[in-house]
Amino acid sequence: MDKGSHLPIASTGVRAVLAWTAGPGVPDVDASALLLTGAGRVRSDADFVFYNQPRHASGAVRHLGKRPCADTVAVDLAAVEPGVERVLLCASADGGSFGQVPGLHLVLLDAASGVELARFDMRAGPETAFVSGELYRRSGAWRFRAVGQGYASGLAGLATDFGITVDEPQRAAAPQAAPRSAGPSPAASPPAAPSPAAPSPAAPSPSASPPAAPAPASAPRAAPAEPAVRFTKGEERLPAEVRERLSLRKRQVAVSLSKRGVTGLSARVVLVLDASGSMAGLYHRGTVAGVAERMAAVAAQLDEDGEMQAWTFASHPARLPDLTIGALPEWLRLHVRGGEFSLFGRRKPPKGLVPGQIDMRAVGIGNEEQKVIAEVRAFVRDHPAPEPTLVLFFSDGGVYRNDAIERELRGAVEEPVFWQFIGLGRADYGVLERFDTLPGRRVDNVGFFAVDDIDTVSDPELYDRLLSEFPSWIQDARRAGILR
Repeated sequence: MDKGSHLPIASTGVRAVLAWTAGPGVPDVDASALLLTGAGRVRSDADFVFYNQPRHASGAVRHLGKRPCADTVAVDLAAVEPGVERVLLCASADGGSFGQVPGLHLVLLDAASGVELARFDMRAGPETAFVSGELYRRSGAWRFRAVGQGYASGLAGLATDFGITVDEPQRAAAPQAAPRSAGPSPAASPPAAPSPAAPSPAAPSPSASPPAAPAPASAPRAAPAEPAVRFTKGEERLPAEVRERLSLRKRQVAVSLSKRGVTGLSARVVLVLDASGSMAGLYHRGTVAGVAERMAAVAAQLDEDGEMQAWTFASHPARLPDLTIGALPEWLRLHVRGGEFSLFGRRKPPKGLVPGQIDMRAVGIGNEEQKVIAEVRAFVRDHPAPEPTLVLFFSDGGVYRNDAIERELRGAVEEPVFWQFIGLGRADYGVLERFDTLPGRRVDNVGFFAVDDIDTVSDPELYDRLLSEFPSWIQDARRAGILR
């Protein structure tokens, strides 16, 4: 599987085997799982399953234990409680980062037959915690999504984001050696001081007797510094509710980057919106307008001017007027418009298009991604900037110009641009899904993931997935001399 792809699961139970290759200096890796509600949070610390809390109270999720270079979590999908919508498959690295773990991959097996259902090969960098994949409900059935997202803040940082209680480390009166602890101790006993290398929960001494009941699972972590949030020119003119949403979202963008050890990053942000005929429902429901508003927060946090260049495309590309934060509500009203589709194509546009407004009949209804990719590349060449460019490209699939798209994106490898493609729930993303595995490129300049319904994806999850590969691309592009 490719990162961001998903598949239906017909099995009533699965085993998720996290595996890697042994070698000198390879950190110790442990698998774990989080049971999440529809709000993306645990109900209590008991919803964290790992080596010191190996069985969920429902019996639906179990940590089966480790063998050389593999660790396994079993999920009885038929026994998962109705209040649990997702089972997140996680991992922690003790004594190093996942970038030091070769051959990292996840294999999903049918629990009854042992037949392989999926394999997901992952790449990582400085992260010490990782979400390899997730099992989630959709319309009463289970599906699996390949996630491949890391956290530089360790397993404690990952767990905290999903609602696990994390105790602050307490100073001991004198330094002392201590075994890896099982999370928070009872109130009378302070937790052992954490190793600075990896703040993950840890196994008890082999001679220790198992407790009568599992202790609540958490891990010590120092409180992170509040990430800096930029004030963007024009914010003061926004309606109060829009200004509040923007502020919260900018902070979440900063938090998502800080998890990857990145602060103070500046980038030019470009938005590309699919306007092909199959997108009609997403425009009518306001989904596309919601996407554009959420992406404006990325530009507001990363671009010092808070401006975002934007394109729309179908059979032909069209550049939209630049989005400035102060004009956000009006920009959405004028340039992200539903109600222009009919059974026989585009409807007649409203009378009196304002300056800069696009007559969508000229855009057509087909899928020609390669044309807008070429136009954005030309813009970047003609308007060089000292900072890298992040292209946020939204499409609902139907990709068929695979060779032409591949030529454009291969040609863009040597350019200071990272292309993040986001699928909006249909299928047939073609070469976009496969680009991570295509050989012959100095750096991987393309990211891809798909969501079934982006309106149900929380801002923290969306920004985490959106920005998961951008920082590592910047590092690779600088080493290759593509970026200064």
